[in-house]
Amino acid sequence: MPADNPTSGLDTGDRPSTVPWPPILLVGVIVAAIALGYFAPLPWPGLDDAPAHGIGLAIGAGGLVLLVWALLTLRSHGTTMLPDVGASHLVTTGPYRRFRNPIYLADAMLLLGVAELTKNVWLVVAAAVFAILVTFLAILPEERHLERRFGRSYLEYKSKSRRWI
Repeated sequence: MPADNPTSGLDTGDRPSTVPWPPILLVGVIVAAIALGYFAPLPWPGLDDAPAHGIGLAIGAGGLVLLVWALLTLRSHGTTMLPDVGASHLVTTGPYRRFRNPIYLADAMLLLGVAELTKNVWLVVAAAVFAILVTFLAILPEERHLERRFGRSYLEYKSKSRRWI
């Protein structure tokens, strides 16, 4: 197991991935959802009432707040926000105290909020597809990277926080 000292014996080329999957996946699912909404529209299920609309918008607004909070937290710790660049610090404060991946959670919440705004059911599907793909293509490699990089400190953090919600 690697030492807890992040600089001890670390290969500076260590990175979670060589491909920045999260933004690629996010743009891809949005484009697909918009295209499907145009070429194969589906009716919006359920009620179109004020409480349902308010909940949908609150999920989207919560996603925006979570995204900004997570990015500001990373910035305040002086570590990267780029998913294909190795972490310089293990961030466990702010939204990272509870969630290991608040940015990806925020992205999914934003997709759901925009789905409510546009009544495009394909954006709901896009949120689920994004969550599945980002888990396998980004989160799991990031977890392996962080374990290599921070060793026991990361494992302790991982045992106290959740991958998604």
